[in-house]
Amino acid sequence: MNTLPNRIFLVTLLLFSAAACGGGEGAAAEGGAGGGQGAGMPAMAVEIVTLEAKPIEQTTEFVGTVKSRRSTDIQPQVEGFITRITARPGQRVASGTLLMEIDSRLQQGQLASLESVLAQREIDVTYARQEAERAAKLLKAGAASQMDADRATNDLKAAEAQLRTVQEQIRTARTDLAYYRVTAPTAGIVGDIPVRVGDRVTKATSLTSIDANAGLEVYLNVPVQQAPKLRVGLPVRIVDETGATIAEEKVNFISPSVDEQTQTVLVKTPVSVPGGLRTEQYVRAYVIWSMEPALVIPVTSVTRINGQWFAFVAEPGEGGKGLVAKQRSVELGPVVGNFYTVEKGLKPGEKLIAAGIQKVRDGAPVTGGA
Repeated sequence: MNTLPNRIFLVTLLLFSAAACGGGEGAAAEGGAGGGQGAGMPAMAVEIVTLEAKPIEQTTEFVGTVKSRRSTDIQPQVEGFITRITARPGQRVASGTLLMEIDSRLQQGQLASLESVLAQREIDVTYARQEAERAAKLLKAGAASQMDADRATNDLKAAEAQLRTVQEQIRTARTDLAYYRVTAPTAGIVGDIPVRVGDRVTKATSLTSIDANAGLEVYLNVPVQQAPKLRVGLPVRIVDETGATIAEEKVNFISPSVDEQTQTVLVKTPVSVPGGLRTEQYVRAYVIWSMEPALVIPVTSVTRINGQWFAFVAEPGEGGKGLVAKQRSVELGPVVGNFYTVEKGLKPGEKLIAAGIQKVRDGAPVTGGA
């Protein structure tokens, strides 16, 4: 039996297997080294800022109402039925502009009657004057007595007095007739018009109002709890619906009493630059109580998870090498522009990751600057 070839084959197989095993260990070693280098995550580039306290306005937002210091309530000076309304609510009018008319036919009839009486009284005066002159001539000629002359003179005086009375009545009637045309007493903007054509109005009826935009002020109702902080001269910022500043003003009036129903204190501030404001318009107003130091962080530096706000700070890594992101729970205060004020969770001197937090994970290496 030939065993030599089998022995040679067996030795060759063992040598090949050993070589194969040795090569595998080398490859594994090389692969292990390579895997160690890939396991270290590359530092992510972010924007990092150092936190510091800054003076921040301590404010309270209120809803204010624009009022005019030159608001005129229009009431009729005569009674009657509305026959025509020519003005529109919100219309800008000049002084003397016709707003509405009240039925004046009765007044016109009275005026026409008085004018007829006036014509008769003028005739009476002319006749009485002629009689007085004739009596004076007869008295001078001895053809009439003094009594007759005095009577004629007295008749003339009575006729003249009656004429003056009618003339005064006509002036009054004409003045009253003008009241049936309701006009704007001053330039401004027409307010609400609660009456309609056909309504009967009296001297107590409110027809409308005219508000002059030249003298506006904002009314604020401040809760009584905040009243102790109020003082004349407090800054007030008035903004529009977009948050843009309309005017920077100061409190110039604080009511000495509290509204019984609302438990608020009326505060007024003038508006020196109307900026398109109109009376009875609602505006947002911020009363600036004081300036106090506070931490502020960009709105881009926080994220909300399950109702809780979080921010990332950059802290030294293990052994003080590099920086790593650390997630921090924070409590935020009011928004100031594009920043949040921070009440808890951060402190001055810490390095905040201000932007790029969407891809940052807790404990991940980061790098960057302001």
